[in-house]
Amino acid sequence: MIQGVHRYPPMERVIYGIPLAEALADEVKRLDARAIYVMASGTLNRETDVIDTVRQVLGNRMAGLCAKIGSHTPRIDVVAAANEARAVKADLILTVGGGSVTDAAKMVGICLGNDVTAPEQLDRFRAVITADGKSERPPLKPPALRSVDVPTTLSAGEFTAMAGCTDTVRNVKESYAHPLMMPQAVILDPAVTIHTPEWLFLSTGIRAVDHAVEDICSINPTPFSDGMSLQALRLLSSGLPAVKANPGDMEARLNCQLGAWMSIMGSQNGVAKGASHGIGHVLGGTAHVPHGYTSCVMLPHVLRFNEPVNAERQKWVSEALGRSGLSAGDAVAALIASLGLPGTLRDVGVKPEQLNEIAVGSMHDRWVHTNPRKIDGPPAVRALLDAAW
Repeated sequence: MIQGVHRYPPMERVIYGIPLAEALADEVKRLDARAIYVMASGTLNRETDVIDTVRQVLGNRMAGLCAKIGSHTPRIDVVAAANEARAVKADLILTVGGGSVTDAAKMVGICLGNDVTAPEQLDRFRAVITADGKSERPPLKPPALRSVDVPTTLSAGEFTAMAGCTDTVRNVKESYAHPLMMPQAVILDPAVTIHTPEWLFLSTGIRAVDHAVEDICSINPTPFSDGMSLQALRLLSSGLPAVKANPGDMEARLNCQLGAWMSIMGSQNGVAKGASHGIGHVLGGTAHVPHGYTSCVMLPHVLRFNEPVNAERQKWVSEALGRSGLSAGDAVAALIASLGLPGTLRDVGVKPEQLNEIAVGSMHDRWVHTNPRKIDGPPAVRALLDAAW
């Protein structure tokens, strides 16, 4: 008999399909926020009218704007934003952008709640993952500010209570977590995503596919995450090609957003990911590969590596993707290829001389140690990297 405990996350609302201006006005009124610090994608701020819409809705409640968060959330950018938010006495953060901006808002809340005013002070709070997979998280006070997030990509970090933040001095992406790092509300407006570059929207969609696939194939799946993940794959496998064919298809874009939301339900309840996520974190922090691309190049190979130990569950993946005649690794690879996304490490700029460093670094990521098929050291990771080369 199956046993377990389902935890509901400390998120109050997800608003979907309602235009940004209407949904944001309702949230500001509901939360009675008076000094809102906006964190936005730089490109979105410079090249679109989305932030102008935000300004019109917020009026004099808008206390400041940060539009200079780098890829993979550099901690120097995070601390600078936190110092600005502190100076204007912000009482809410609003994010409009992709995963790096989303994680940055979480980190700003942690900085404010833990009196962090300089990047090196974050060393006290980062998770330490030993080479044998043990995770040590130091005590962390709750974030002093929470957020309302308007995502423009599909990586779904806005639905989790953890953040990745990169120490650009050591070239390492590190993990931080607290239950209240999760936003209070998320607004899913497909019209906002129309400005997202095609490669970014589609590749982060594969990141969401990666969430769902590694949850289905996990060492500790749950009935709830199984159901959500399977539906996520159905929505994403139909929605992503539809957006590729017609970028103006708002229903397809919303289906992708809903699929990304569903793909993260396992993460909210402790379902362990595998090596695609673990190696992907190191590819991002060390080789500067965008999140979505890490899933494009690693997930098919990790599935093939794991097939001897979870072949039955991998069949579920193929069926949900509408490709029951293929192995899960080949079904995912076919979806990636159909979207015109990269399929090798060479394609995403990883250099041969980086492979050993990535292999060693991956053994310090917790998800490598929860991969369904045991990965017992850097040589095993290197073999997966070679397969993806």
